[in-house]
Amino acid sequence: MRKSSFWLVYVLLLVAQLVLCNYANFTPYVCVTILPVMVLFLPIRVKPVGAMLIAFATGLCVDFLSDGLLGVNAIALIPVAFLRNYIIELVFGRELFIRREDFSVRLHGFSKVFVSTLIVTAIFLAIYVWVEAAGARSFQFNLLRFIYSLAASMVVSILCFQSLAAHSA
Repeated sequence: MRKSSFWLVYVLLLVAQLVLCNYANFTPYVCVTILPVMVLFLPIRVKPVGAMLIAFATGLCVDFLSDGLLGVNAIALIPVAFLRNYIIELVFGRELFIRREDFSVRLHGFSKVFVSTLIVTAIFLAIYVWVEAAGARSFQFNLLRFIYSLAASMVVSILCFQSLAAHSA
């Protein structure tokens, strides 16, 4: 039951990301995303290759159904999925993999989950802003977009912690 409820929440958050992409474009300086958090909270038993395939499918789905460049979310999300296990091990320790235990705010504390989310979101946005700009925008614009997008995405990601962690398989 918990396994299917995680994937249901995952799909609902994917729909929420599509709504954010299509209707929350208030300024060119901010790109709000919850995709890195969705990939980070995949169950521990999902291997890196599986996580990268899920990330690619998720990113391509968002790219195809939103009004952006096709492939940008997929390109930025694959490295997040590749580095996911290393980031989890760095922040939470090796014990999660040994016990095959998923992490949550309740078990491991807000600060560890926040730091891991900050890392994956920063990786995602650095790649996303760089690829989307394609050398056509100034460094200052891209830097401001990265900073503002990181701040906005972290606020939205904090709201997603509980729903993903509560339904982890």
